[in-house]
Amino acid sequence: MVRDTRHDSVHLFGAICADRGIGAAIIMPAVNTEAMNEHLKEISTQVAPGAHAVLVLDGAGWHQTGGRLCVPDNITLMHLPPYAPELNPVENVWAYLRANKLCNLVWDTYDAIVEACRKAWEFLINDPERIRSIGTREWASVRG
Repeated sequence: MVRDTRHDSVHLFGAICADRGIGAAIIMPAVNTEAMNEHLKEISTQVAPGAHAVLVLDGAGWHQTGGRLCVPDNITLMHLPPYAPELNPVENVWAYLRANKLCNLVWDTYDAIVEACRKAWEFLINDPERIRSIGTREWASVRG
C-alpha cells in the first residue's frame, strides 16, 4: 500500500438527497463550526423551492448548535443517538468514495488533494441512481 508521512489534508462536507438523487458539498481546510455553517448554506441552495430539508447528523462537535451554528430556515437538523453512525445514510457515501475514488493514493500538493475530492464528489453527483442506491433508507423517506 502507498504510504506518505506528510500531513496535509482537506475535509469534504457533503449531504445527499436520495429521493431527488442530488448532493451538496464543500471542501474545507478544517472541520469546525464555521465550515459547517458554510456547508449548511450550500445545502440550503439545493433544497427545492417550497420544500424543507431534514439533515441527519451524528454527534460530531461541529454538528452541535450551541448557539454558533446558523441553520437556514429551510433546514431542520435531526441528531442521531450516540454510537449509531450506521443510521446516517451519508456514511455509506463516505465509504463508497473512499473505496472507489480516494483510497490508497498519495497526492503531491494540497491543491491535488482538493482536486481529487472535487472529482470524487462530481463522480457521485453526476449519477443520481448511484446516490439513490447508496443513500435510500425507507425510514428516512417522507412522502407528501
